[in-house]
Amino acid sequence: MDYTNADTSAHSQERNNQNTEEYFSDDEKKLITRMYKLVGERWSLIAGRIPGRTAEQIEKYWTSRNSGTTN
Repeated sequence: MDYTNADTSAHSQERNNQNTEEYFSDDEKKLITRMYKLVGERWSLIAGRIPGRTAEQIEKYWTSRNSGTTN
């Protein structure tokens, strides 16, 4: 039996899980916080101010950092 595909699939899934924890610079974090206070959950508008970031990345970052808190 060939386990190569199963191993590759598991490794790929692990990489995807690690990628959900995106790295954001301190400047990006500060800008996201300031923009969120100004415009709320308008992720595409916030992402438009940060080159190379998508609305989905911004939203995922925000919800992972602020889940369970009230703003």
